Amino acid sequence: MNTVSRPKQFLELNGKPVIIYTLELFDNHSDIDAICVVCIEPWISFLKKQLKKFEITKVVSIVPGGETGQDSIYNGLCAAKRWAEKRGIGDDVAVLIHDGVRPLITEQTITDNVETVSEYGNCITCIPATETFVVKEKDGSLNIPSRADSLIARAPQCFMLNDILSAHEKARKENRHDFIDSCTMMSYYGHQMHTIIGPMENIKITTPTDFFIFRAMVQVHENQQIFGF
Repeated sequence: MNTVSRPKQFLELNGKPVIIYTLELFDNHSDIDAICVVCIEPWISFLKKQLKKFEITKVVSIVPGGETGQDSIYNGLCAAKRWAEKRGIGDDVAVLIHDGVRPLITEQTITDNVETVSEYGNCITCIPATETFVVKEKDGSLNIPSRADSLIARAPQCFMLNDILSAHEKARKENRHDFIDSCTMMSYYGHQMHTIIGPMENIKITTPTDFFIFRAMVQVHENQQIFGF
């Protein structure tokens, strides 16, 4: 994103940070009991002020991130476990892992994740592949999977807390800190993944172009509310 003044999750649109757009979706969903946020440590105090300003009520814990994305997720999962233990429900609870810079998911996406993890034990939000993948093997050869059989993994990625924490503990014992996302880790440790199809606009805001798309989609949603289309 090349932002200098603030991290991308705190960039504002219409006076509201991106991460607040994201949090509102979970905060307003009836199936979500609590939210644990992993945050860049120097920005935790700012986030707390924003939560109060925008009346986000389900955040029960804010913890600093780790050296890698995997480590940051682990910190968040540990916070979720502490919350669950205080409630007397241990780690037999579903957790949805989501990016703070994915503000364009829908209420239905969250519902589908919760229902699927309840039935199958995990759920990966995906979209259909719209272009052809070319996978370069270690020997230099190229593997081109069928586009019809290919999906692109996005978020939320939903698991039972005990399962995903167990995978993280295995990775840490093996000194692995480089798993690109949770479904990659779970698949590596032998779990069969289950999927739902989410909205195509569920992008991760990582570039200026992504932010422009986000801004346009917010305007579309506002027009839908006003004009009914």
